[in-house]
Amino acid sequence: MTATTVGADNVAAPGPPQVRRVPVLRGYRFELVKLFAQWRIRLLVLVCWLAPGLFVAAVSRQSSLPVDTLFGRWMHATGWAGPLVMLGFAGSWALPLVTSVVAGDVFAAEDRLGTWRHLLVAVRSPRRIFVAKALASLTVILLLVVGLVVSSTLGGLATVGNHPLVGLDGHVLPASDAAQKVLLAWVCALAPTLALSAVGLLGSVALGRSPMGLLLPALVALAMQLAQMLPLPVTVRLALPGYAFISWNGLFTDPGQPGPLLIGIAVALVWAVTATALAYLLFLRRDFTNLTADGAGHRALTVGALPLLGLGAATVAVLAAAVPATGSGITQDKVQRSVATAFAHLYRVQTDELNRPAVTEAQLRATASCDKGSVRVDAEGPGNDWRCVVSWHLPGIDATGQAVYQLDVTADGRFVADGDGPKEVNGYFLVRTPTGDGPNPLWQFDANVELPKATSKG
Repeated sequence: MTATTVGADNVAAPGPPQVRRVPVLRGYRFELVKLFAQWRIRLLVLVCWLAPGLFVAAVSRQSSLPVDTLFGRWMHATGWAGPLVMLGFAGSWALPLVTSVVAGDVFAAEDRLGTWRHLLVAVRSPRRIFVAKALASLTVILLLVVGLVVSSTLGGLATVGNHPLVGLDGHVLPASDAAQKVLLAWVCALAPTLALSAVGLLGSVALGRSPMGLLLPALVALAMQLAQMLPLPVTVRLALPGYAFISWNGLFTDPGQPGPLLIGIAVALVWAVTATALAYLLFLRRDFTNLTADGAGHRALTVGALPLLGLGAATVAVLAAAVPATGSGITQDKVQRSVATAFAHLYRVQTDELNRPAVTEAQLRATASCDKGSVRVDAEGPGNDWRCVVSWHLPGIDATGQAVYQLDVTADGRFVADGDGPKEVNGYFLVRTPTGDGPNPLWQFDANVELPKATSKG
């Protein structure tokens, strides 16, 4: 405590002045102003709020659609396909770029400009500086994500209209249900976005003015994309913090596939909390009195990279014990069920478009028999050599209908089924739809298998 003396005039002698720390809210507003003062941030806001809508509107008017993208083949049919196509693109490219530019530079910018001393004198609390910068970068990232959602949705609805959406397994979602699921899919994508943002904060703190800190979220996202293309075990795939960028497609099946999505969200949030905590610890341990030290060094490895690698290994171990699926997770039984379910749903769509008597999935009793390559190859795992024969029954007809499909199954469980006859069932021809002429819905369709779902033999 500081002692004071009282003179003859009963006036207390002044002691050392009290240090007043700037409130977090004031520091947060200051950091927001600094971020929006940067031309690249303002350019990102403009692009995220305008470009998606223009892109969706332009593509929806083209004769050829991005059928290699999930829900791309339905962009002529409903405006709700546009934001889902944009979500697939954003998870691969846009969101990693956004997190790199914003979170990956929020601390490193002070190192490049040499303004740490001024900021510390003004705020007088490294803890509040970290909280203010983290919240400001998160606010900007959320604003950019909202722009992507709103712009792509308005572009799709204005160009195509508010029509029902065909789900990933062929069942039809009313426009109201499609709107809810599209919004929920984007909300679920926030979890891996937070994980990449936290990695950006960690790189910005640990690597200082080095450009690697700015590139770290994009490099991590690229590594995860490459990993998803490889035939990795399903437990390793689920342990990646970006898996929720893919598993949201389980929202568009009937019944839904919430298991992979919930696992992906949980893993991403754990990564977000861990990386943020590591960045916080590194920031508090930094020596700001040394003007040449920018945080880069051995601590970036020992306190930054190694704990995250340990977290990844621990996540794989936990999922290996908890998830019933093994290997790639793509088995013959799962593929057969998925193909039969999608065929039955889309058969009803085709029946309605051709004005034939209505039929239900229960009446069709659709089944599928699938093999891969030849009888000498085990029918499991990804590949473009899957072949399925679908059988179904119609009420009042004794004969069993059959149709052949060639499948290209990717490592993440998604597949494209290409009709291989008979032509009048799954060949290419145009049908009348509520939005105009369109290709036969049974000609080609997208579907997926739920990787961690347990299957029964026999």
